[in-house]
Amino acid sequence: MSKKAPLPKTILTLAALALTALPQMAIAQPLSEASAQSPKCFPRTVLIEKLQSRYSEQLSGGGLQNAKQLLEVWTSPKTGSFTVFITRADGMACIMATGQNWSSMAVTNAKGVKS
Repeated sequence: MSKKAPLPKTILTLAALALTALPQMAIAQPLSEASAQSPKCFPRTVLIEKLQSRYSEQLSGGGLQNAKQLLEVWTSPKTGSFTVFITRADGMACIMATGQNWSSMAVTNAKGVKS
């Protein structure tokens, strides 16, 4: 029987580094792509006019994200489109997400629970 020569230590080290880096690279890639795409911001009045006239969207809900930012969700029962944006204290609204096939859920309270 012939003995196989052992792999040099540098090749084993490089292989180990590559195997440990692969999962991190898989996670890092989408994050770097997402961070490269900055949100589109407009004066809120301009954005609202476009959402209403072009997409038939109306305010469906929202809430304060912090003292300087209001998160808003606009949807269209007619077209199914939706837009999620953050309105800043300076009046600029930055779109965070848009999409199709919006589905609203009816809110129900469990019996015995006061709201």
